[in-house]
Amino acid sequence: MRALRNLSRRKVRTALTILGITIGIWALVVFSSMANKINSLVEGGSEYYADKVIVTDASDASGMLGAPLAASVADEVSAVDGVALAVPQVSLVFDPTTTGMTMGSSESIVGGPPVDEQYEQFDLSYAQGRGLNASDEGSSVVVLGSDLARKLGAAAGDRIDVRGREFEVVGVLAPTLTAPDTTAYVPLAIGQQLYAEELPAVVADQLGTDVVSQIVVYPASDEDPVVVAERIEASVDNVATLTGAEFDEQVGSSVSILNAIIVGVAAISLVVGGLSVINTMAMSVQERTREIGIKRAIGGSRGRVVRELVLEAGLIGLIGGLIGLALGALVISVANEAGRNSGTVLFELTLGTAAFALAFSTILGMLAGVIPAWSAARLDPVQALRYE
Repeated sequence: MRALRNLSRRKVRTALTILGITIGIWALVVFSSMANKINSLVEGGSEYYADKVIVTDASDASGMLGAPLAASVADEVSAVDGVALAVPQVSLVFDPTTTGMTMGSSESIVGGPPVDEQYEQFDLSYAQGRGLNASDEGSSVVVLGSDLARKLGAAAGDRIDVRGREFEVVGVLAPTLTAPDTTAYVPLAIGQQLYAEELPAVVADQLGTDVVSQIVVYPASDEDPVVVAERIEASVDNVATLTGAEFDEQVGSSVSILNAIIVGVAAISLVVGGLSVINTMAMSVQERTREIGIKRAIGGSRGRVVRELVLEAGLIGLIGGLIGLALGALVISVANEAGRNSGTVLFELTLGTAAFALAFSTILGMLAGVIPAWSAARLDPVQALRYE
């Protein structure tokens, strides 16, 4: 309570200092939550590619663009030593008329046969309905990710239009916070038809509808995916492979740089807030020089003076952190709700981010108060008593 009374002596100055901390913590919370969302998407990609080999056409150097492959290539890949299962798959954008970049996972259609549970690419559960099964092959049925279902206002049992075709929604996935949330899963044959329709006429005439964009390879349990990838490239003509390690290398470095930029912007705001705390505490020490001299004259130790002033500075940081966290959470909630209907959720505020923001603001305030506090503790009591 004494610390609060001391801070209230100069209400405007204290309020402005708290505002500086608030803005810094607000920026830290918002930008860190954006980084959390990006990291979740990358982790989802890492989970997808882990312990697998993705086979694409050799002209697709990245392994993620989906140039057309004849479906028969899956049979050639299956025959390679060390391959336990080779699953032909089609991947294409959900709405070809959509333009512009997105911060989240792009809405997509994935067509492929159902695989055994041991080969599931994600740990998926269903909020409504069921997943695809072998009897669905050739039928116009779809399983929607949670964000995509919300955007379309669709539930299990509804019928929706996808690229000019009517589909029955047989299931809606529970949220995963990564790529499946914006994905529509369809049987392989239907996916191939949709994929063939967007291919150039020359390619479509040559390959027909029996095409895929990639082949997902599951190596045998005792096989190294990197070794299996090398065998596939050596045994099958005109294909390229992508392993989990290569995906992490391609994407991880870019994400690290982006995260550093995002957090760096917030850190600059916090540095400005820290400087304002130093200024406030230095002026407070100057104004209370006589008071500090009296405390020292009646036996108050230097340590007590330091503790009191550092506590005040830490309280400024804590109050600013609480307000900044509240404002950041409000902005994130409003932004996510505004984008949820369109399937664009940009932020992910975690308990760890909130706790870090509060701890950081409090510690920042305390550290910023150390120099003024130490200067006050070193004052000569006699000179301090004479100060006007």
